[in-house]
Amino acid sequence: MRRSLEALADTEYDVLVIGAGACGAATAREACLRGFKTCLIERDDFGGGTSAHCFKVVHGGIRYLQHADIPRLRHSCRERAILLRIAPHLVSPMPFAVPTFGQGKSSKWFLGTGMRVYDLLTLDCNAHVADPKRRIGSTRFLGYEETRRLFPEVESRGLTGAAVFEDGQMYNPPRLVLAFVAAAEQLGAAVANYVEAERLSIEGSRVTGVNVRDRLSGQRFDIRARLVINAAGPWAEGILQPSERTQVTPGTYSRDACLVLARRPASRIALAMQGRTRDADALLARNARHLFLVPWREHTLLGVWHTVVPRDPDQVSLSMTEMRSFIEEINACHPAMRLEESEVSMVGFGLVPFGDDQPQEGGRLSFGKQSRLVDHRRENGLEGLLSLISVRYTVARADAVAALDRASEQLGKRQTGAESADRPLPGGEIEDFAGFLEQLRAKWPEWLPQSAREGLAQNYGTHALGILQLAEREPALRRCLPGSTISHAEIAHSLREEMAVHMSDIVFRRTDLGTAGHPDPVALEDLEKLMQHELGWSPARTAQERAAVEAHLGRYHATGSRASSKPRAA
Repeated sequence: MRRSLEALADTEYDVLVIGAGACGAATAREACLRGFKTCLIERDDFGGGTSAHCFKVVHGGIRYLQHADIPRLRHSCRERAILLRIAPHLVSPMPFAVPTFGQGKSSKWFLGTGMRVYDLLTLDCNAHVADPKRRIGSTRFLGYEETRRLFPEVESRGLTGAAVFEDGQMYNPPRLVLAFVAAAEQLGAAVANYVEAERLSIEGSRVTGVNVRDRLSGQRFDIRARLVINAAGPWAEGILQPSERTQVTPGTYSRDACLVLARRPASRIALAMQGRTRDADALLARNARHLFLVPWREHTLLGVWHTVVPRDPDQVSLSMTEMRSFIEEINACHPAMRLEESEVSMVGFGLVPFGDDQPQEGGRLSFGKQSRLVDHRRENGLEGLLSLISVRYTVARADAVAALDRASEQLGKRQTGAESADRPLPGGEIEDFAGFLEQLRAKWPEWLPQSAREGLAQNYGTHALGILQLAEREPALRRCLPGSTISHAEIAHSLREEMAVHMSDIVFRRTDLGTAGHPDPVALEDLEKLMQHELGWSPARTAQERAAVEAHLGRYHATGSRASSKPRAA
């Protein structure tokens, strides 16, 4: 992928997508698949906002069963299956255990019955997932002894065992976004990070493009397009508000927060836990909420805490006081967990649209977080503009399909959205992931630690072979950053082929280096030298880049290092 500002300024596009989070990137790919000349711009790095700091779960919608929202449940399961199919290296099944108690609504028979119904309603969703190990498993049950062995933090009083269902998990969310971006670029889209949409270009009753600023050079120019899709997530409304012609009713946003724990998972099964919102004494009180303890790589994720906050994505934060209150809540409800502040290696948070019990088309009530698609031709009498604010990774592709279906009313219908459900993302051309790992093992070089294999395979899929070939051609790249499994070849590949331009792009989005805690300072120093060599940075520029990395780590309370802090066993 290459940034070409000249092409952006000199071309009129059919579709211009603003925002390259999960939804924007999927929308650009969808537009290309339908034959539209497409442009995708992002004011920061691809997948660098809410998409990078989520809980990493691909939800199948099992909770919609309690509201009898079967269409939404099946929709979520279908989209989860599509991600398992088109990105088998980045998305895999994750079992979740729900402890069972007594004979009531928390009993094994009651929860198990609900999960069996869920299995039946979604039985067909696995049909097109070629790799058996990437298919969602059926409900199963754990006995009392096995549940206590796997999850000693669970309250033993009244415990009868656990019911287990499966959902999905992303290995590296920013790289899933990047895969959608790369797919769009391969299909002909012009893509550029660090290009900010400052205002919409409006002529009469039509949006004709956007005025943008390249945040790397400061250059301002116009990008022309027949249709603009504003998919900037929590920033989308900010793009609209400066003009009375485009204003919409402000949405409600939830700050979703989670903790990354330096605690090695004792089990590869996630645990559903209960917290509380007000009553510290009532574990099973009416106001109790569900939290999840989820294995992720060699760490554990704990969340999610939902808090309705003002829409201010540049200022949203999670204070140390709030983080400590989360720890206190968990320890009050689950004393055996003995969670310590020192175990929190990083926090994650971001804004998502929130709409509890909001009436939808046809008068039906829909529960929980909702994506939002605004056709400004209908809302404001303004042609050439759609706004799409998606709620989560699971439905990003489907939201893109809905947006392009609506876009075709103004652009003219071309291909349908069927192909995007079957076409693998770059690196995802894998029908048997275990077989691919064996193939990679056979080509594994002596200089690269065996422990690097899983990360390389899951982050890059089939493109991992290209990184090994790069190291074969350039012997200087045959080593890893100190205290890590991140190779110089991997970094060079990101700089040359994946449009990484800042040190933070490498640390937080192209590699695993800073995604679970503060990297080893020696590794960061080695990375500085490599990027200086590759990009010709001055000492002053290098110092600025390092300061930006440290500021980001501080915002997300990153602690520890790979060299000095090994994850504690659960």
